[in-house]
Amino acid sequence: MPQTLFDKIWDAHVVNRIPDGPDQLYIDRHYCHEVTSPQAFEGLRRRGIKVMRPERTVCSPDHNIPTLHQDQPIQDPVSRNQVDTLTRNATEFGVTLYGLGHPKNGIIHVIGPENGLTLPGQTLVCGDSHTSTHGALGAVAFGIGTSEVEMVLASQCIIQPKPKKMRITVDGRLRPGVTAKDIALYIIAQMTTGGATGYFVEYAGEAIRALSMEERMTLCNLSIEMGARGGMIAPDETTFAYVKGREFAPKGEEWDKAVAYWRTLHTDEGAKFDREVRFDAADIEPRITYGTNPGMGIGITECIPAPDPEDEQGKISFEKALGYMGFEVGQCLLGTPVDYVFLGSCTNGRIEDFRAFASYVKGKKKAPGVTAWIVPGSWGVDKQIREEGLDKILEEAGFELRQPGCSACLAMNEDKIPAGKLAVSTSNRNFEGRQGPGARTILAGPLVAAAAAVTGRITDPRV
Repeated sequence: MPQTLFDKIWDAHVVNRIPDGPDQLYIDRHYCHEVTSPQAFEGLRRRGIKVMRPERTVCSPDHNIPTLHQDQPIQDPVSRNQVDTLTRNATEFGVTLYGLGHPKNGIIHVIGPENGLTLPGQTLVCGDSHTSTHGALGAVAFGIGTSEVEMVLASQCIIQPKPKKMRITVDGRLRPGVTAKDIALYIIAQMTTGGATGYFVEYAGEAIRALSMEERMTLCNLSIEMGARGGMIAPDETTFAYVKGREFAPKGEEWDKAVAYWRTLHTDEGAKFDREVRFDAADIEPRITYGTNPGMGIGITECIPAPDPEDEQGKISFEKALGYMGFEVGQCLLGTPVDYVFLGSCTNGRIEDFRAFASYVKGKKKAPGVTAWIVPGSWGVDKQIREEGLDKILEEAGFELRQPGCSACLAMNEDKIPAGKLAVSTSNRNFEGRQGPGARTILAGPLVAAAAAVTGRITDPRV
């Protein structure tokens, strides 16, 4: 029978199938950070058991770490305790830790692919919803809860119901100035934040195949924001070229064997999906959000639409969101003054995002009154930025490069947007208080963020 890409990987990892129930799934790679792992390690400690396969788990603190003065003790006692606890747990249980000061430290969803730890055909989990990022390499990757983190540490397996399958095809070619972030925000707006609930999504089509690996990671990263269990893209020559030569990627004969297998990881002709959705790349322009979820988005030249009058409950939440943001139906956001700009996160904290941002700000100056936090996703990204001279371009334009971490993506470290201030952010969520109590967030791609940073207002980067 013809199989989908998802079926091929999932079925190859089923250890035991419970009739009319979930599957016991073997996990190839387990990622941990400081937020969701402490209770899991403590559970092992209480039960007196070890990590079953410590070589399969990799830890890196990222959510709570500061992006300045990482050589000094973390000032916030809660954050310091969480990071210290991860260090103690990793040491006690013998799992790999890329702690503060380590050259491989960074956001876990950035360091996995860049070091060759994430590979096609794998199953990957992490106690973090944006684990879907790793599906860009042709892997089945999804976020799990704390009790499931303990389950994987103890058994290298997880009990999971098999999701339904959806294929989202984006036909045609993207227009100039349109990024992978814009594709993702467009799809989420069309699908709504619950439109893919219960599904694992495969992205396909000409526009998807044309994306670089880093752009694919951005797209897959945001799959969870439309309710999907995960997102993935079939590995191809772009994937193989990205993985080859990375530290933990196969070498020599093992590489050849691996690539031969990876070439089989595609959806067979005639394979059935539970749902098929198609979009035209020509319909996508640079995107921004206007509300308090990633589905409340518009093209940058569009105006805020009215809510569905038939959806009474939806209308209430819609009006609440606009009230929080200080916007109105029919309002066009071009020209709206901004206070903060954030470039970074597991969505847009990779080297290509910094190249795009730097290409726009080169020869320009940061707008007075705008605070810009420019945060690499890892020390590996920081190294590339400096090797390519992007730090000099940023510095000449008035921007300061901060140290790696999740930063202003979420209010769990010192980089918080003050109440009432409006931020254009390349991160993944714009919920109330996500970037700080009372903070107002507009999600966008790196080019829109760069344009806002130098003009001081929401600006179409194509103009």
